[in-house]
Amino acid sequence: MTRTYIITGAASGIGAKTAELLREQGHTVVGVDLQGVEVSADLSTPAGRAEGARQALEAAGGIVDAVIPSAGLALPKPVTAAVNYFGMTEFLQALQPALARSEAPRVALVSSMSSLQPLDPQLLEAFMADDEAASLARAEELAADPLTGNLIYASSKRAISRWVRREAPGQAWAGAGIPLNAVAPGIVITPMTRDMLADPQYAAFMDMVVPMPLNGHQDAESVARLLIWLTSVENSHCCGQTFYTDGGADAVLRGDDVWGWNDEAITAKFAAFSS
Repeated sequence: MTRTYIITGAASGIGAKTAELLREQGHTVVGVDLQGVEVSADLSTPAGRAEGARQALEAAGGIVDAVIPSAGLALPKPVTAAVNYFGMTEFLQALQPALARSEAPRVALVSSMSSLQPLDPQLLEAFMADDEAASLARAEELAADPLTGNLIYASSKRAISRWVRREAPGQAWAGAGIPLNAVAPGIVITPMTRDMLADPQYAAFMDMVVPMPLNGHQDAESVARLLIWLTSVENSHCCGQTFYTDGGADAVLRGDDVWGWNDEAITAKFAAFSS
């Protein structure tokens, strides 16, 4: 079965590799990026997102089977907040009606294992309120200080994983038969990171903050293949999950019990039901 995909960030990195693999499988891919693909769009602005979604849908013929929002930035600047959160969520919301017309619609976003790293609570709160003005204002404050500018990226990725978990079970997504999930890569080897990792001191630091005991650093293809499965017809019941394709970093950093925080609440619910 051939399917039609829309992929943001398709000109490079994970998005480009995902598009390449899908085309090799015979699928139709409409890429969205600043340049170099089918649709040129600036996802850092509301107007750019709306126009990008309109053009992508037109290029797709009006119905899209899957969307993979991969476009993202890691700059310690407000534009990172705009692209990484609103450039994904607003773009998806614009395409939701078309997705709902597909026989097997699917969505998988690119988050990051940085969603587990230190962040700025005020910026995260603004993201979760879907308040772009407040998000950009707080990001501007963070960017003014070299010690806090890097919190913008982690905050945006935590927000994406939380948005997916919050929205996926709702009427617009699960209610419309659309599995909505995310992937969270560890360190991905790209031309940029390859040069950085060539520095032994920097590589040692990255291995400390992103420990990857399983096979070490990964290439974009390992992430792309997970995105492709999540947006395939085979995925019928994954809902609201962030899949950490990180060589074990999540397991190392969070340990072996990520469930206990809710044990008392679950026990209370069962007790109330049984009484």
